[in-house]
Parts: sequence; C-alpha cells; structure tokens
Amino acid sequence: MTANLTPTATFDFVSVLSQAAAAYRQPKGIRPSAEILVNALLQAEKAGKQQRLTYPFEFLLGKWQLCFVTGTKKVRERGGIVLGNGLYVPKFIAIYASFNATLEQDSGRGEIANQVELNPVLLKLTGPVQYLGKKNLLAFDFNQMLISMFGRVVYNRAIRSGKVKTEDFYNQPIAKLPFFAFFLVTEDFIAARGRGGGLAFWIREI
Repeated sequence: MTANLTPTATFDFVSVLSQAAAAYRQPKGIRPSAEILVNALLQAEKAGKQQRLTYPFEFLLGKWQLCFVTGTKKVRERGGIVLGNGLYVPKFIAIYASFNATLEQDSGRGEIANQVELNPVLLKLTGPVQYLGKKNLLAFDFNQMLISMFGRVVYNRAIRSGKVKTEDFYNQPIAKLPFFAFFLVTEDFIAARGRGGGLAFWIREI
C-alpha cells in the first residue's frame, strides 16, 4: 500500500502557519495550539530540505514581528538537544527583527536590527549580517546597543568592542557566529532554526 501524497497534505503546514499569523494580528484570534504550530514548522523545514528550496536575501528585507519561538533542552540519556515547548510571544511585548541590504547588489551583506518594545522602554541591537543564499543561512553579530525610555535615548554605544568589529565580521568563520537557517520565506511570514536548535516564526509588520 502506497501513501497518498496529495497537494492538500503537502501544503497543510502552510495553512496552519497562515492561520497562526492571521490570528496573532487579531485581538481575539483563534490560534493553533503550540504543539500543532511546532509540527507545522517541522513539516515546513522538512519540505524545504527535500525540495532544496533557496530564497534570495531580498525576500527577507523589511521588518518582522516575532510571533512564536521554541526553546531547546539538553537530554543526557539521548545524548543531544531536543526542542523544548514552544510559546507565542505575549502581546504586551513586541519583538521585531529587521533586515536591510547594503548598496552592493547580490553581496548578501547588510544590517540586522533586533528590537524589543515593552512600554515605555525600547531596547535595540544592531549589527552586520552575511547571507549565504545557497544554504539560506544568515549569520549576524550585534555591535551597537540603543536604549530609550519614553521616547528619549538614554544609552547608545558600541558593545563587544574589539571582539568582532564590523570590518572584521565578514572574515569570521560561520561556525563562530550566531545565525538563522531559514527554511520558509513568504511575503507574510518567515521561519528559521537558530544556531542553538530552536525554531522561530515571524510575521511581517503591517
């Protein structure tokens, strides 16, 4: 007996992720459970590998709100790391990732900004990125921190000075840098696995 691999089954995870994105934007939207969403993300990752999907850096450009994340935990008896429980980011905390490209076309170079808003406090980290299109791998490093309260900047200076400067960043081995391995990129949402093994799901800011 052979498996019935219909288009409906193939794209089921897209429907789940689309539902999660739409519900997260609504005050009382009905979201898929964390377990269902994690399964959808794992299916999307598997499909991306099987189909060897690649996405150009331009598809990532813009501002994305973090919607859902999973942690990881070490399991001694299994000799490795497994996914922890996933959770939706609480609405009272807004976490954004922004990607911008440099003026050099097709260089895969640009800037990342990671911003956390918990009124009246805003924390923003920025730094360079290098995108490896054949692997959908985005390596990054934060070297600038900004903190503001009630719209007023109270801290804005370089961080990790002397460890990985911007001009040296592009010469660093990927193994020494934090990164995201993107396995699904659409106009409305993106999903990736981090270097530590956790999954992240962002929706485009409207």
